[in-house]
Amino acid sequence: MKIRVISVPVQDQEKALKFYTEKLGFVKKIDVPLSEDSRWLTVVSPDEQDGPEVLLEPSPIHFEPAKVYQKSLFEAGIPYTQFNVEDVQKEYERLKNLGVEFSVKPTEMGTVKIAVFNDTCGNNIQIVQML
Repeated sequence: MKIRVISVPVQDQEKALKFYTEKLGFVKKIDVPLSEDSRWLTVVSPDEQDGPEVLLEPSPIHFEPAKVYQKSLFEAGIPYTQFNVEDVQKEYERLKNLGVEFSVKPTEMGTVKIAVFNDTCGNNIQIVQML
């Protein structure tokens, strides 16, 4: 088995696309309309454009358990997912300069350094550096 696509629920796909490309630096890979208000929309790392894709999946509007789950994770400060980076401090400073809001500043935890930010689409996202 291989990881091909992971999904991140987002409250607004267009806003998410802008944040994930303009702030985080991902590039759009696939954008296929599925309905009036939904698209199969993926982004990838510019360094691994044939690697795993992040599906910016619309949060289920009519499925209350999913809405409660996403909101509960966010309010508890728990990251929905994480992305690896070479240098958490450097990435933290770059993103802060772009206006990204962090709930956890760079922190060493055993063999990793982490930081957590708000993706503006209903999720906390963690960046991780292996030490």
